[in-house]
Amino acid sequence: MFIFLKERQGRLYVGSTNNLPRRLEEHKKDKPGFKLLAYIAVENECKVRELEKYFKTGSGRAILKKRILTDEALA
Repeated sequence: MFIFLKERQGRLYVGSTNNLPRRLEEHKKDKPGFKLLAYIAVENECKVRELEKYFKTGSGRAILKKRILTDEALA
């Protein structure tokens, strides 16, 4: 699971992949302006889907900003 910040818009993007380096390259190529803020290693795909779904909710995004992402990452 990974979390990107769209630099120009200040928006968070949450996604998942089984190959983070490949996905980073895809984002750099297709969607410039993203920077990786954090990644979370998760044991299985079921748990990844649950976390991804949660972090895309209002309360999940609040937890991301308050507990996972530091002020330095968001600056």
